[in-house]
Amino acid sequence: MQSRESRPHLRVGIVGASGYTGTELLRLLAGHPNFEVALATGDSKAGTPIADLYPSLAGVYGTQEYDAFTPEAVDGLDVVFCGLPHGVSQGVIPSIRGRVDHIVDLGSDFRLKDASLYPAWYGSEHSCPELLADFVYGLPELFRADIEGAELVAATGCNAAAAVFGLAPLLAAGMIEPNGLIVNLVTGVSGAGRPPKENTTFCTVDEDITAYALLSHRHTPEIEQALRQKTGQDANILFTPHLAPLNRGILATCYGRPAQDGLTTDLVLDAMRAFYVDSPFMVIGDRSPSTKATLGSNSVHLTARVDPRTGLVMMIATLDNLMKGASGMAIQCANLAVGIPEATGLSSIGVYP
Repeated sequence: MQSRESRPHLRVGIVGASGYTGTELLRLLAGHPNFEVALATGDSKAGTPIADLYPSLAGVYGTQEYDAFTPEAVDGLDVVFCGLPHGVSQGVIPSIRGRVDHIVDLGSDFRLKDASLYPAWYGSEHSCPELLADFVYGLPELFRADIEGAELVAATGCNAAAAVFGLAPLLAAGMIEPNGLIVNLVTGVSGAGRPPKENTTFCTVDEDITAYALLSHRHTPEIEQALRQKTGQDANILFTPHLAPLNRGILATCYGRPAQDGLTTDLVLDAMRAFYVDSPFMVIGDRSPSTKATLGSNSVHLTARVDPRTGLVMMIATLDNLMKGASGMAIQCANLAVGIPEATGLSSIGVYP
């Protein structure tokens, strides 16, 4: 096989390209200097021109149609992204492993290391638990070294990413207690995916905010696992997401109790800056982060406060759920896996207004 060093372009495929994350991958990969889209499958849309479903992509993909998936279709590709609903990747990835150099799964099928957590949080047994140990967790800012050169990457969930980005720096610095952490999160409707659902129709979502999955959201063990893996502490999280009438965007407000005396806002902000010093997409400052500031970018905006009145520490993180929370994160992971700079093909600049 020709060495990567002598190849300016790598051939990639998207399995599940007709959903929102697959569409965002198509958009981003169209401008990636090293990746060329050679396959875009969408079984329910096979034979449909990509531009008919998403006219925003017509200028690049023209009359190209969605392909039907077969394991043989990925043969010889350098990278395959899987943008499939939960449970589907478990049946797909065993059939394509070994046919392609690197696989990045955007779904939740291989994020948790403990197979017993899947029935408890996802409602069904895992069909190939023997593969869980082979996947690395795809959160570059925390696990960059694990992702470099990895064959199998399970990209982080959008809600989990926002929560972990806010909590990890101060937990790692020993500034907050690991028990009783609270995450209140607001998320846009695109996080629920493209297929229509009763709770995501316009009339249901417009002018309404709803807390959902009370005490039972499936990203809870993922947040706790990532924090434990990075900090060595058994974090205990109360995670409550809220659906808001936004197309895209996540804002996570996190609360913890101080584990040190004398904490100040300046000290916790300095700890955040030190934790993310080598991370090109992290923006840390005094201003209160907004979802629109990250729209269309791979950036995460962060801040923190110490409240002397209540004795609590507050951390806020915002990101675009389809970018840094999904497709941008997946490309960042793929860049690291194939050995090119992690920021390649990704922007830290948001779209406004």
